[in-house]
Amino acid sequence: MGFLSHIRSVLRSEASAGIILGFVSILALVISNSSLASLYNAFLVLPVEVHIGSFSIAKPLLLWINDGLMAIFFLLVGLEVKREFVEGELSNWNQALLPAVAAIGGMVVPALIYMACNLSDSVALSGWAIPCATDIAFAMGVLLLLGGRIPVGLKVFLLALAIFDDLGAIIIIAIFYTAKLSVIALLLAACVLAIMFALNRLEVSRTAPYALLGLLLWVCVLKSGVHATLAGVAMAFAIPMRSPNGDSLVKQLEHDLHPWAAFLIMPLFGFANAGVSFAGVTWPQLGHSVALGVAGGLFIGKQFGVFGTVVACVRLGWARLPQGVNLGGLYGVALLSGIGFTMSLFIGTLAWDNVDHAVPLRLGVLGGSLLAGVAGYLVLRAAIQSSPDGGASAPTLLHFSRAVHPEVSPRAPSPTQPASLRDLGISKRLRVSALCACISAHCCPVN
Repeated sequence: MGFLSHIRSVLRSEASAGIILGFVSILALVISNSSLASLYNAFLVLPVEVHIGSFSIAKPLLLWINDGLMAIFFLLVGLEVKREFVEGELSNWNQALLPAVAAIGGMVVPALIYMACNLSDSVALSGWAIPCATDIAFAMGVLLLLGGRIPVGLKVFLLALAIFDDLGAIIIIAIFYTAKLSVIALLLAACVLAIMFALNRLEVSRTAPYALLGLLLWVCVLKSGVHATLAGVAMAFAIPMRSPNGDSLVKQLEHDLHPWAAFLIMPLFGFANAGVSFAGVTWPQLGHSVALGVAGGLFIGKQFGVFGTVVACVRLGWARLPQGVNLGGLYGVALLSGIGFTMSLFIGTLAWDNVDHAVPLRLGVLGGSLLAGVAGYLVLRAAIQSSPDGGASAPTLLHFSRAVHPEVSPRAPSPTQPASLRDLGISKRLRVSALCACISAHCCPVN
């Protein structure tokens, strides 16, 4: 009973985070189209400065949210990715293959659709990665509206898919959305990161040294021209997975950061970026190539990319679905992966320096995400109703159970630490290149 109650607790957390995120996003839309719009805009451009002697960082509040708070969110993502690759179910490639391939398809096809809509506009092409992202908080919120009738395996698949989706987003941001580089700042960042890995090897497992060095790393990355959120990912892979006393700083930080990210950082980000004023919006803006490319990529590209690659894997014999899985349910989950919202908006803020594409970007993200969410819900509901048992006892989609891997005995999750996929079959995941760091965390002897 404790095992099932822990699963319900995690899923309720993800669902409630999605509900809050949806509420503040709607609130931002309402405010930005009311008499309070001037106050909303003043809030976003509120100047915030930090001075230490002659050194200063001066940014509007919107950029502090997008560059600062989102670095903490990506720290959480990096911690989760490291945990899953080091000791979770994703450490076994046979288990990770299906969601990994689905994630690749779910990024490639939407990008191709976006580029097809914007081939004649070289500036608009910079946003090709916008429809590649998935907002897991919103997707899980929609999935859980159907309650316990959804097989746990579909939830597991969506969460595992999102882990690889985040890893892909991290790599895309690092490679394609990096501005002019400052070599000195990059060298300083590398030195700070080297010290953090040295502390890891020396088995330092206190939070304070990593927090102070992480702050310094963020400043160096911010000044280097690489997007500052990647400092959070790099920091995550330098934090020790295990300590001599058996505790895990990675799991501790993940547990501590999760509620802050779910209930403060992401809602703030959604509120700051979802406000779209419809005043003066014309039909040409609704039919803008950016809006069509983003909406088409999220709604059409995601479903065909995810569902098509999964079906291809099964047909080619690369992966196998357990007997009893409803393909309609799998298709519904593929549709839900098209809810890009906050992550798509975030990549959109990196694609262009000006605001010329702000309105079509937000219209495309909101339109595509809304279509994907509604369609996914309706398909899943129909799939459940067509299932003989209503979906309640359908087998899991991924082979994460002891019946398939008898050598793995489930561990009781700690009440103070996040359970891994090996513990629960799920991950405490939110709704974001760290590739080398990821490979080193998986393969090298660093804790």
